[in-house]
Amino acid sequence: MSARRRSQAFAAFILVCVAVAATAIGLAARDSVPTSGAPVVPAAARDVLVRAQADERSVLLFRSLDRRQPKTYGQVAVTSLDDPSKPRRLVPLRCDRVHFQAGRGVCIARGSSFAAGFKVKLFGERFRVQREFAVKGVPSRARVSPDGRYGSVTLFVGGHSYAVAGMFSTQTTLIDLERNMRIGDLESFSVSHRGRRVTARDRNFWGVTFAPDSDTFYATMATGDKTYLVRGSVSKRRAQTIHENIECPSLSPDGTRIGYKKRVGTGTKLWRLHVLDLATMRETQLAEERVIDDQVEWLDGGRLLYRVDEEVWAVAANGSGRPRRFAASGDSPGVVRARTPPNG
Repeated sequence: MSARRRSQAFAAFILVCVAVAATAIGLAARDSVPTSGAPVVPAAARDVLVRAQADERSVLLFRSLDRRQPKTYGQVAVTSLDDPSKPRRLVPLRCDRVHFQAGRGVCIARGSSFAAGFKVKLFGERFRVQREFAVKGVPSRARVSPDGRYGSVTLFVGGHSYAVAGMFSTQTTLIDLERNMRIGDLESFSVSHRGRRVTARDRNFWGVTFAPDSDTFYATMATGDKTYLVRGSVSKRRAQTIHENIECPSLSPDGTRIGYKKRVGTGTKLWRLHVLDLATMRETQLAEERVIDDQVEWLDGGRLLYRVDEEVWAVAANGSGRPRRFAASGDSPGVVRARTPPNG
């Protein structure tokens, strides 16, 4: 691969980042609502997850994007997983990206004004913010490990030394949610490809997903004109590539498959959703034919959730059937799974 082709491929990747970031900035400016103080909601809303766990019910947590209610646009909501058309319960938190598991959550939120930038807020199951810290860039992804131990946030940023002035790249930070502290940027981790350490300065990481053991994670790494699925260890601060052309991975609840977007073309036909079997490395193209730029969420062992415009859609993980709308006026969906009670 010539240096010119590598430069062209990376430039294409950067243009996608810029387009997404510009869209996010435009939407933020257009849809901005007052963010000073916590959103006004009934006090009982803080207990919606506590009650669901007590009843051993899984629920859907997401951003409510109901334009008929502009004052609550972007506010976090919880609704029934069995019937998401039921009334949603708004909770005292407003985010641009949000994810929650096992009593701990991560929220990327705008500051008190657009110029104030963004903050990462770490919160508990009653939505009380336990710590927050400022971040630079435009929110892209957020994830929490199944046991609530670790979190991850990805933002589009500028200023990396290898990027063209004014262009964007990505920055992905791992967070220890047990200690409410940042672990570090994935760019500081050691990554190997076919037994050799990757030292290229243009490495970009995004779309972290965690295995049930919490320490194991998967993410996308881009370098040159290629993207790779990497598997790594949080505690060892290292990873290795295991497959090519995988973006925004999401691990299935049983830890055997990865849902992701795969580059299959250019322009309006850039990506298609796929599922990778980790044991066989067999790829399955899903029935969704629209271009999806999102990190999918596993609804259960057989279906995936993702954003299309301002709605949440679902599609079968085995490539069959047709996509269907799952929840209106929302994005950043996360399935908060019921905790299995101990035996005895």
